[in-house]
Amino acid sequence: MKKLIYLFLLFAVALNINAANSNYPSHWWEEVDRSTAPGWEVLPQDAKEGEVILSKRNELGILSNFAATPFTYKGINYQSLEGFWQSLKYPESDDDIRATFEGIEWPYTRFEVEQMTGFLAKKAGGYANSNMREMGIDWVTFKGKRIKFWTVSKGVHYKLIKDALRTKALQNPEVMKVLLSTGDLVLRPDHQMGDAPPAWFYNKIWMELREEFNN
Repeated sequence: MKKLIYLFLLFAVALNINAANSNYPSHWWEEVDRSTAPGWEVLPQDAKEGEVILSKRNELGILSNFAATPFTYKGINYQSLEGFWQSLKYPESDDDIRATFEGIEWPYTRFEVEQMTGFLAKKAGGYANSNMREMGIDWVTFKGKRIKFWTVSKGVHYKLIKDALRTKALQNPEVMKVLLSTGDLVLRPDHQMGDAPPAWFYNKIWMELREEFNN
C-alpha cells in the first residue's frame, strides 16, 4: 500500500510539473541520457516545478556566458560575456603591474581574450587565475579601475557584470526574445555553482533583468 501511495504521489507531482510547464516549449525539459553527459552538467530534466535549466542543448543556451553573442560595451567589442568576464583579469597596458610582474607570463593579450567565446575564454581565465594567485592579487580591472573580484556583496564587480548582461540583451534581439520567452519560470544554471559570489550567478541576474525589461 505504501508503495502505491508513493507512486501516486510521484505521478501527481509529474502532472503538476507538466501543467506548470505547458505554456512553454516541451523540449526545454526533454530528458537527456545522464550516462552520456559530462559530470558538471545539470540536465534539463533536473528542473523542479516552475523551473527551467538554461541548457546549452537548446535555445536557452544563448543566455549562457559562453554563447557567441557579440556586443559593444563602453566602446570595447566583445564576442561573448565570458570573453568580457575573463578579459578583466588580463593586463590593460604594458605598464600594468600584472604585465611587469617578474616571472609572470600571459598566454594571451587582453584583446585576444575579448574576442573569445565558450570554453576557450574560460581556459584563458584559468591561466589568469593561476597568475593572480601567484601575484597575490584579488582584483581585476576595467578602464583602469581596480575591482575586487571575489566579494559576497553586490558591489562594483556585480554591477559591472549585470550591466554587461543588460547590454548583451539590448544589442542581441534573439537574446532578449529568449529571455522574455521564459515568462515567470525560475532560471537555473546548467552547471553546479557551489559557493560563489552573487556576480557569478548569471541565472539570477537574468531574472532581475527580465523583471526590469518587463516593467
